[in-house]
Amino acid sequence: MRVDRRMLLAGGVATMLAPWAAVARPRGIDIALRNARVWTGVAAAPFTDAIGIAGNRIAALGSDAVAAASGPATQVIDLDGAFVTPGMVDCHTHFLIGSAILTQPNLRDAATPEEFARRLGEAAARNPGKWIQGGNWDEQLWGGELPRRQWIDAVTPDTPVAVTRLDLHMILANSKALELAGITRDTPDPEGGLIIRDADGEPTGILKDNAKALVERVIPEPTDAEREASARAGIAHGLRHGVTQTHTTELDWITHDTLRRLRAQGETDMRFYSFVPLPEWEKLAALIAAEGRGDDWVRWGGLKGLVDGSLGSRTALFYQPYADAPAESGIRTNTLEDLRRWIFAADAAGLHITTHAIGDRANDELLDIYRDAAAANGPRDRRFRVEHAQHIRPESIPRFAQQGVIASVQPYHAVDDGRWAVKRIGPERLDGTYAFRSLIDSGATVCFGSDWPVAPFDPVTGIHAAITRATIDGANPDGWLPDQKLTRAQALTGYTRTPAIAGFTEDRLGAVAPGYLADLSVFDTDLSQASAEAIGRAKALRTFVNGKQRFGEG
Repeated sequence: MRVDRRMLLAGGVATMLAPWAAVARPRGIDIALRNARVWTGVAAAPFTDAIGIAGNRIAALGSDAVAAASGPATQVIDLDGAFVTPGMVDCHTHFLIGSAILTQPNLRDAATPEEFARRLGEAAARNPGKWIQGGNWDEQLWGGELPRRQWIDAVTPDTPVAVTRLDLHMILANSKALELAGITRDTPDPEGGLIIRDADGEPTGILKDNAKALVERVIPEPTDAEREASARAGIAHGLRHGVTQTHTTELDWITHDTLRRLRAQGETDMRFYSFVPLPEWEKLAALIAAEGRGDDWVRWGGLKGLVDGSLGSRTALFYQPYADAPAESGIRTNTLEDLRRWIFAADAAGLHITTHAIGDRANDELLDIYRDAAAANGPRDRRFRVEHAQHIRPESIPRFAQQGVIASVQPYHAVDDGRWAVKRIGPERLDGTYAFRSLIDSGATVCFGSDWPVAPFDPVTGIHAAITRATIDGANPDGWLPDQKLTRAQALTGYTRTPAIAGFTEDRLGAVAPGYLADLSVFDTDLSQASAEAIGRAKALRTFVNGKQRFGEG
């Protein structure tokens, strides 16, 4: 069954009013949010000025209806003209990694090799001998030269370091980390990964894609309690930015298991849709058979696969070589045979599948597999997804809508990678790059995310990126590939309504309508009509999840 985004968005108020009778309470509403500008996400009635909440559901809309439903026990909150949206959803995070990085050294704005080394040296001095991770470094800030272990060995002689490039597809390991991992000049490249070596054949410390595991496997595992504490910090961080739910698109079970433990302790404050590794689809199928798919706090049933690497690491898979590395055209992180076998079997088992694909060849090969799996397994509402869908041949863009495949994209990546993407693939291949508007115009369902910690866990930064396409270096104030700019309504939809579709929850989330779960994000700026400059400064004031305020004062 093809998911028709336009049909779902245009369903209108009448359909959404149907659940009203099930949630109306004779005693009235519990919370009245008044004096607001509410963007409902419902095409037929996009704005209202008040919301009444009964229990965990929206029970009334509009100042008159809310006043009529209010009673002596109703908590009245005057929002003083604040802007309210359906709860913001981030369709793609590496949640536990991002949460852990909150306490690790931040290299995101380290603009010189010297500053890079200084920050790591200070971190080593604070916790000598304890592994340093995190990082989020970006070599483009100092001209594009990849860091080397020699930059940091002197300031981290006895402290192992494995810090990640901002795209999560590359790490820099210092000599101590390489020693603990047993990586030498004689260590072969693993399948789907690269150990970068200097002119003498010695490892530089840069490990790409599957080679990262050579070091990661010797890093001591955090305790369950430490992971749970990190997750709670990440939840608080997201709520501060108006995030009410995230899809955790992981290649292991660690985040999934951590979230399940948190759920066993009570409400998790933020909602989660958990994806686990595609190759382990049978384990997920067994879990569902034994325990179901969780609940609206922590749900599962999705699988995450991987076709290729990243543009920044030159491991995204393209038909043509890289413009700045003519001998390279990317890598497959899994064989096509394995991907086809896993996707066919997991789809036949009724599981939800999403797969990382960045290069144009990777996207085409994945769309081919999705097409063939759907044909082999027969019609059903499967909602295949492609994570990133960054570089698509123009002739392949219509395939998303034609095949009912959802594009799960990250607007901030366009304004970040737009600083240097042309160096990687050349100007002739930019048509179809980060082509969000083209995908939407073609009828595809497009949901938005951050890829946190690759980009900020803050939907406002993604909305600003989507509507401006202004690269973060200031070089493209009128927009990089400006024909791909989105309207404000399209950007808001990408963080609300379409994530609900992408997660099979559009019957209860993604809109402000009677009967829907009361997940709401409140901002100090009208994101539907404010200037781009004002939107760039916007902040979340309050965040409601399941009818309860989880962030904000009052």
